[in-house]
Parts: sequence; structure tokens; C-alpha cells
Amino acid sequence: MITATGGTNRELAEKFAATAREMGHDADIADLSVMDFPMFTVARSKELDVVPGMAELKKQMGDADSWMIIAPEYNGSMPPTLNNVVAWLSTEWQDFRALFNRRMVGLATHSGGGGAHVIIAMRQMFSFLGCIVIGRNCVSNNNKEANPETIEDMIGQLAN
Repeated sequence: MITATGGTNRELAEKFAATAREMGHDADIADLSVMDFPMFTVARSKELDVVPGMAELKKQMGDADSWMIIAPEYNGSMPPTLNNVVAWLSTEWQDFRALFNRRMVGLATHSGGGGAHVIIAMRQMFSFLGCIVIGRNCVSNNNKEANPETIEDMIGQLAN
């Protein structure tokens, strides 16, 4: 589980992780909101040999069979934390395609608005990077709880 923010998206990541464990799978949460990565720029990417904490995140992500990405909608797209980490992962690692290519990915959001735009943005980005993004997604907000059946189905798809 990769959550781009704390709060309600972290809580949603915890629901996914708990469900995965109940179904007999290993599940960890990487919370991007507590990782203090510098803002990616091309100039900075050439200056820094190693971004502190990036090696640990790459290992955690590389060791996972699949990812569940949980992020709120920001200005009709993804939050800066998620975009920034993907930028670093796609330029700092020697072969970033090995991390993304054919990786099964599920998408979820808890957003103040509808959440459809962040799902579309994440689907486009992760598909472009070579991931296999499952068709079903989980959208929740203050008026709509995450559907437990959706969570179970998505975990099942990601585990196969």
C-alpha cells in the first residue's frame, strides 16, 4: 500500500492492508507524506547521488508483488507527493522500467470531491510507466465509505 497523504487516505490504506492480511497476504504501508524527499528538478537530479530514503522505498516497492496506490485528488490530478516520488524513481534508478514494468497496480482515493480525476491521472501515469492497472478502483469520500467488497475484490485481483 502506497499512500500519498496521511489522514483519510492513510486510513484507507490501513483498511486495504488489514483486508489483505485477513485474506492471508503480506501487506506493508509506505506513507509518502512522512518521507522528506526533495522536490525533483532535472538540475537537482544530477546533483544528488543518492536521495535520502529513496533506496529503502525502492526496495520496499521492488519487493512487493503488486501495489495499491491511495491518493486524494489535488486540483483535478495527483498530489505533489506522489508525482514527486515517481519522478525520482523514474530518473534516479538505473533501470526504472524494472520497477514499474508489468507491476500489478490498484488505485484508490478518499477525496473531498468525486475523486474520478485522480484515478484517471494515476491510471494514465502508471500505465505509461508499464504497470498493469486493474480496471476496478475504490473511490470514497466523507459521504461514501469505501466498499468492503470492492476492497476484497481488488486485493484478490492484485494477489493473483
